[in-house]
Amino acid sequence: MLTTIIYRSHIGKNTSEPEVKKFIEKANLRNNHVEVTGILLFDGEHFLQLLEGPEEEVDKLYRTICEDKRHFSLTELLRDYSVERHFGHSGMELFDLRNYEKAAVLDAVLARATSTFKLTYDDRTLQFIKTFVECESKDSYLELAESESWQFEPIEVAPTQEANAVKDLPYTFGFQPIINPSSRKVYSYEAKMRAADGQSPLKFFASLDRDEIYHVDLSSKQTALCMAKSLQLHHYSLVLKLLPMTLVKNPDAVTFLLNAIKENGFVPQQIVISISEDSVVHENETFTAEVMKLKRAGIRIAIDNFGAGMAGLLLLTRIQPELVMIDSDLLQNVHKNGPKQAINQSIIKICSSLEIQVIASGITQAEEWSWLRLAGVKAFQGDLFATVVPRKLPAIHWPIKS
Repeated sequence: MLTTIIYRSHIGKNTSEPEVKKFIEKANLRNNHVEVTGILLFDGEHFLQLLEGPEEEVDKLYRTICEDKRHFSLTELLRDYSVERHFGHSGMELFDLRNYEKAAVLDAVLARATSTFKLTYDDRTLQFIKTFVECESKDSYLELAESESWQFEPIEVAPTQEANAVKDLPYTFGFQPIINPSSRKVYSYEAKMRAADGQSPLKFFASLDRDEIYHVDLSSKQTALCMAKSLQLHHYSLVLKLLPMTLVKNPDAVTFLLNAIKENGFVPQQIVISISEDSVVHENETFTAEVMKLKRAGIRIAIDNFGAGMAGLLLLTRIQPELVMIDSDLLQNVHKNGPKQAINQSIIKICSSLEIQVIASGITQAEEWSWLRLAGVKAFQGDLFATVVPRKLPAIHWPIKS
């Protein structure tokens, strides 16, 4: 299968231009052998390379390129399949954009094209090349520093207090913080359900029928609030996750939540109800009405797993949340994935214009945090900073530049 990959990267500060030409010559010999072709553009600071060939060989070559220390901030912009090559001449020609008048560069690139139907401005591959050639604001690229390195260490001893656990329940909770790593501020704690043995609760939920799931989902919030009380979390906001249909299937859900909040010494303004976007809502009007009841009581609303489901932007307009928690799959490896970068920047821009706080959840890599920080995100959650510890508050690992 013919595969196309386009990536952008930044030349390393210790990489000379003669060295660039030498490794291109070596790459050409290797690429010819495995039938990989393409084109490489260079503007003196950034590379844009297009690779085309058999899927297995292109993937293998790209992995090698990703590990090359002569460039950094490598971002995959496109990975696609095609019926024929755009640039089928043997070898990997280096185009130094500085050697051409700007108006002539694109024509020079097109002259190397070998596709049966001449590349047009409707061709997505050409659009990436055109944008790179004509871009006058490469300072707008969100790039991690070449030598940036972080360690994550707890500044304080982890709390040892354990929450009171209700006996005979098949589940428990851990409390994972949502933080601003740069200012070392804890925004809130999210109550995360775990099975009684501390593992995922999926097996437990799989044993329930549908209506039981919604009943347990609601009643478990009483347990979460009770545990939060025993862990003395009254000075923080508390995030409680609900399935959307829990509000529909339990007519007294809002009253139940308000009573549980009061009984455990919290006030509604401290509580954030997180609604999962990747769950189906069958009765939209009832659901929206219940959300409005929560908001009128002073409870804030968050959309969780934002970007993972089908409701996304429509749900955003319907319930007007105060917070959005971006789905962790959209954030995984965001620092080197162009499509994910574009989607996340759009989400961040939309939420900023609506005064909605963005939370980047599920962060496991320092590079993910660094890129999202550059993109304007301040609130983070994930195992990079603190894991979920059943019945206890975890130690928070704050970033320290090494």
